[in-house]
Amino acid sequence: MSTIVQLETHDVRFPTSRHLDGSDAMNPFPDYSAAYVVLRTSDGAEGHSLVFTVGRGNDVQVEGIKALAPLVVGMTVDEVLEDLGVFARKLSGDSQLRWLGPEKGVIHMAAGAVVNAAWDLLCRRENKPLWKVLTDLSPEQIVALVDFRYLADALTPEEALELLRAARIGRPEREQALMDRGYPAYTTTPGWLGYDDEKLARLSKEAVSEGFSMIKIKVGGDVVDDVRRLGIARDAVGADVRLAVDANQIWGVQQAIDWVSQLAPYDPYWIEEPTSPDDILGHARIRAAVRPVRVATGEHGQNPVVFKQLLQAGAVDVIQIDACRVAGVNDNIAILLLAAKFGIPVCPHAGGVGLCEMVQHLAMFDVLAVSGSWDDRMIEYVDHLHEHFTQPAQIESGRYVAPLGPGIGAQMRPASIEEFTYPTGPAWVHRVASSSTS
Repeated sequence: MSTIVQLETHDVRFPTSRHLDGSDAMNPFPDYSAAYVVLRTSDGAEGHSLVFTVGRGNDVQVEGIKALAPLVVGMTVDEVLEDLGVFARKLSGDSQLRWLGPEKGVIHMAAGAVVNAAWDLLCRRENKPLWKVLTDLSPEQIVALVDFRYLADALTPEEALELLRAARIGRPEREQALMDRGYPAYTTTPGWLGYDDEKLARLSKEAVSEGFSMIKIKVGGDVVDDVRRLGIARDAVGADVRLAVDANQIWGVQQAIDWVSQLAPYDPYWIEEPTSPDDILGHARIRAAVRPVRVATGEHGQNPVVFKQLLQAGAVDVIQIDACRVAGVNDNIAILLLAAKFGIPVCPHAGGVGLCEMVQHLAMFDVLAVSGSWDDRMIEYVDHLHEHFTQPAQIESGRYVAPLGPGIGAQMRPASIEEFTYPTGPAWVHRVASSSTS
């Protein structure tokens, strides 16, 4: 009988700050990084996962993942995979580690990494991509994956079953459309805050020529600069292409309202993360004040309860799930169900290493088996670091190509792990040595 024998971790960092890739108002010099996980079994099977950070956070995140090893190592593989709802609740509900949250922060994201690695292991056993594994589950099996304890005042298990059963209508046609045309994407590649005006204009034009119907621009550094940059982007893409803006939580509530009003002449499609991700009432006030600009948030939502309250308060127009922020696939299923109940579109966040590869599966599962709708749905895409994954995300004519290989998309190439392991990998040895002597 196969057992879990090791929860292996790696601190993998990419020096993206050298060219200001990923730069925004809150993270001016990010190094896209992954606290990487390999779940190893006694029969040689593996499950791969990661938690995205922007550099030094890897120090803490790797240790958080290691703290979960005693809960996992020694379990039989069948015990883990036969009920991933129970397994997820075991990790999130451990009484000792839960005290550090509960269900938030480093330890909750660590639980998500282990849960996701278990899903990857299951996908490899079934030789299917995650979106297909999830879509092939019955409504009853999907509902069993979700912890409704704190959600039932907004969504009951019975309501979730009704949603899932209704979504079965037309699923074969939607799946064929996914295979034929892919899933709509938008791109943030042109809009990093550290890019100069020429690079912004050039990359914006390239994005339109590549088939993207929306691009996203980072804002929040200086309002005069933001107005100028948004004007440059609008001139580059024309009137018919959507422009979204993203403040990465930099503003207070009134500041967000005032700032967005100055950007309004350029017709922003949404304002993303206008204030603290925990401020439900602040988001509601901003949403009421900036219409018709939409409010989008969720990449830093800590757990499904935050999403429940955003929806109950009418505080958001677009929900943005993240493959690494909450406690893995199970929490994200809960969020997808909540969004479907409230009729709010889900446009996943994917601005980070491995996030495009992972979150596409959840979006595809949503349109096939949860919401059953393509309306106003897009997945973020950034053209960075895909070459380091065994199954890199693929874009054709501004749309994600449905992945067909087994797994959740998180597996990195061994050579990339070796090269970019911090601080001993070849990509870091010279830089770390230079900084320690300066």
